[in-house]
Amino acid sequence: MTDKAARPSDRREACLREAIAIVETSGVEGLSLREVSRRLGISHQAPYKHFASRDHLLAEIVARTFDAFSAHLEARPRHTDPFDDMETMGIACFTYAEANPLQYRLMFETPLPDPAEHPAMKAAAQRAFGLLVAAIERLPLQGPRARRDAPIDLDALFVWSAIHGLISMLNAPAMQTLDFPAETLRAAIPHTLACIGRAIETRTDD
Repeated sequence: MTDKAARPSDRREACLREAIAIVETSGVEGLSLREVSRRLGISHQAPYKHFASRDHLLAEIVARTFDAFSAHLEARPRHTDPFDDMETMGIACFTYAEANPLQYRLMFETPLPDPAEHPAMKAAAQRAFGLLVAAIERLPLQGPRARRDAPIDLDALFVWSAIHGLISMLNAPAMQTLDFPAETLRAAIPHTLACIGRAIETRTDD
């Protein structure tokens, strides 16, 4: 099928695929609709039939990435014990980041378009965060001083930042200078998840 005969949906998907390839090789800074059209061998105006701007193209890529991340979290093994289930969600975050480093960077380490102007991207991100909130809501409160007066989003932010922080550190070039033994790095993920579990289990709002 020639490009002129390509269906609009095919052209749109081709633009998205090429945009991801550009980000992978040149970073978000190298992404433009002109570069997408150049690589696809189509007119400079062709991508504008599907995306109003470079930010609209990037926002759709990010929205799809958050949707894929949410699907990965939802597909995790489920446990009746809510703490075990939280642990498997944490493991799922690490496995997604390891298997999809570019997509993970797009979600958490890339300057994004204004969410107010791209509601689909915002909704996809909120859906992913909402899965974590829902998992924390299932956890029982522990101890005589345990309370849930503070917004549960605070617990979710703590969990997400701890997991994301370790993922970022494990992938940081600076880690090579610290010369950790391999067994220490292997133990970092279960150790961090265990620490998160203890912190959430004994939390109070004093």
